[in-house]
Amino acid sequence: MTEILYDEVPSLDLADFISGDAEKKAAFVKKLGDAYQNIGFVAIKNHGLSKELQDKLYTVIKKFFSLPDEVKSKYEKPEIGFQRGYTGKGKEHAKGRNTGDLKEFYHVGQELADIPDTDPIKSEYPANIWPEEISEFEEIALDIYRTLENAGKNMLKAIAIHLGLEEDYFESRVIYGNSILRQIHYFPIENPDEVPADAVRAAEHGDINLITLLMGASADGLQVLRRDGKWIPITALPDQLVVNVGDMLERLTNKKLKSTIHRVVNPPREMMHTSRYSIPFFMHPRSEMDLTCLESCIDADNPKQFEDATAGEFLDERLRELGLKK
Repeated sequence: MTEILYDEVPSLDLADFISGDAEKKAAFVKKLGDAYQNIGFVAIKNHGLSKELQDKLYTVIKKFFSLPDEVKSKYEKPEIGFQRGYTGKGKEHAKGRNTGDLKEFYHVGQELADIPDTDPIKSEYPANIWPEEISEFEEIALDIYRTLENAGKNMLKAIAIHLGLEEDYFESRVIYGNSILRQIHYFPIENPDEVPADAVRAAEHGDINLITLLMGASADGLQVLRRDGKWIPITALPDQLVVNVGDMLERLTNKKLKSTIHRVVNPPREMMHTSRYSIPFFMHPRSEMDLTCLESCIDADNPKQFEDATAGEFLDERLRELGLKK
């Protein structure tokens, strides 16, 4: 395959995929496959998430993160690996690093009431935690969670077609999956000299999950590492989501699809006193999903590169590497 060195993230229209027009659908799959085999990122529009709803969630999380630290810490649950509720400043670090990222965040997962009692997966998940100070948070966050989960399922259908799989290959593997909506606050630094010299908003990393769907952030800073070693800025229009490949999908496809390294850089020193907000949706499968490399992605030129593992095993390993699980 010819390598394409993108200077910006390719833009696609999800409406082309779900339109019912076979030609548009095939063109969408082709563009998506090219992008995911090269840079691992695309920007999509017509994903179903309204600007009004996004604005509501940003308003809510700004309210939450402006609460005193002692109030926010009521919602911190290290005993569940911080998988629901609040995670305090500097608690997470990138794999291979010890310096904590300059951020705090809030996790929302599957709403237990949405999962049938007959599905054993229900017993694996902790209940969501909702801050009593902000009554509207629950309804808005769950609305966005469900909308992004649906958009993610459509993206996975396109990925399945690109890989030569049945279109619904991922459906049974992601239904009531362990996906996380993460509201992030990259907090202001009033005195940059007081933080470690190597501390950044988010050190370079690949995402753990199958795919990540990212709502527009409140400020610049996101960069992706191109395969020639150049960092390029990730920008999306207000009506777009940025959707990137995660490590689980890279494992499944034996690196045919790229989980590209990305980071959030610090702003210029004179802007360090400002906040940045970001809301990614990390789309995870069910814990029992087998991430063994697909046979169709293994050949003499690309021998198998990963040990067999389930999604649950891989997630557990990565949470320990990030310092969120002991």
